[in-house]
Amino acid sequence: MEELNETSISVLTGMVADFTTKKVTSCLPLAQSGSHRRYYRFTFEDNSTLIGVYNEDIAENRAFFEYTRFFAEQGLNVPALLTIHEDQKHYLLNDLGTQTLYDKLCEIRKQDGDFQEIMPDYRKVVAALPQFQLSARKGLDLSVAYPRAAFDRQSMQWDLNYFKYYYLKMVNIPFNEQLLEDDYQSFMDYLLSADDDFFLYRDFQSRNIMLSNDDVYFIDYQGGRKGALQYDIASLLYDAKADLSPEVREELLETYMDHLSKLISVDRAQFKAYFNAFSLIRIMQAMGAYGYRGYFERKVHFLQSVPYAIRNMRYLLQQNALPNNLPELRNVLQTVVESYVEPISQSSDKLTVTVQSFSFKKGIPEDKSGNGGGFVFDCRALPNPGREKQYATFTGKDECVKQYLRQYKEVETFENHVFAIVDMSVDNYLERRFNNLMVNFGCTGGQHRSVYFAEQTAAHLRAKYPQVVVELRHTVIS
Repeated sequence: MEELNETSISVLTGMVADFTTKKVTSCLPLAQSGSHRRYYRFTFEDNSTLIGVYNEDIAENRAFFEYTRFFAEQGLNVPALLTIHEDQKHYLLNDLGTQTLYDKLCEIRKQDGDFQEIMPDYRKVVAALPQFQLSARKGLDLSVAYPRAAFDRQSMQWDLNYFKYYYLKMVNIPFNEQLLEDDYQSFMDYLLSADDDFFLYRDFQSRNIMLSNDDVYFIDYQGGRKGALQYDIASLLYDAKADLSPEVREELLETYMDHLSKLISVDRAQFKAYFNAFSLIRIMQAMGAYGYRGYFERKVHFLQSVPYAIRNMRYLLQQNALPNNLPELRNVLQTVVESYVEPISQSSDKLTVTVQSFSFKKGIPEDKSGNGGGFVFDCRALPNPGREKQYATFTGKDECVKQYLRQYKEVETFENHVFAIVDMSVDNYLERRFNNLMVNFGCTGGQHRSVYFAEQTAAHLRAKYPQVVVELRHTVIS
């Protein structure tokens, strides 16, 4: 894998040299998402930047190239495609920055801010979405769509089976397989009766929307295909971790339909009926993904999204989102929401979790609470940015160090295991009304790896447990 990375960087560096005469001062890998694509940020002597991308999947790249060219010609906000290598596996994009819509939402919530601060951004998103969706009627070449030309019966069947085998089976929800399959077919018949002559983004959610230059930009649309309008707006408004309130969802849906109705005729009552049904299949697909990643692959952080998805499913069932005459499917979904019990703290006192970074050279921090400690995680087995001269003056709080660490699979694995172990204790301590827990991260110098994991763990705990007081301390750096 390292050899592959070096080859890709070499190819991209050559492309950059051919594209501009500016001197490159750094090339840093960006954190991978759920895909196999690799991203690198090139920084130049004038502090300008661009993004280099490597993706082995040529068919997926061709879809991205075609969509990007067309959207740009239509004046839509997408990354600028600067140049493509002859192998069609490497390409350069302009840099849209580092903040996604989801990042801004999380930051507002961590600071106990008002959700209305981000509503202007959401309004821009729902106003822009119809223009993308109507591209299918303006000449967008959907013959390059990958891996599927349309969100058709086959695609829906895959999503519903994903939910059946990776969520229902994993959590032991009982069902009659034949009756459920019969209802699946009827449910798909209903969804397929919606007008589907539009571009369907497929993964339209807050992590795929960049905030740049006081505007919103859409990315990661290479999985787009022909489909119904309702799916993408449902994906956005029922994005699990975004956790939008029913009132916000309703306001944004109305705003979306206002903009859509300026372009085509819209029967709002009918649109909302289909919207609710597409919202359900989107949630079912997402829960299948959470089950696969969380229960099957043991990446437990994916399970953190389950409570949000359950709440959304419960709300939709209360709104009669399912068409009539689907008794087995309705019973299964009702069982899913009724059988799930969210962990609720029984503590009347605040639990304080102290998260610290330290250097093993200076010793493990003393537990001053009197409870005898907690966790000490040794980060020294992980890749060490401290050995690289360019990171000597930086710490685990700096973006360049974060990006260095995030390129390694073992860092992600370590983080997932740490979160799972610490979460288990936090849940238990809340139930038992304990008041203190220490979580310590040590490395050689107490500057890079330990600081990074202390920062990540504190942010994770603050987001997941708002009822917990999280104190973050770095014993070596200021």
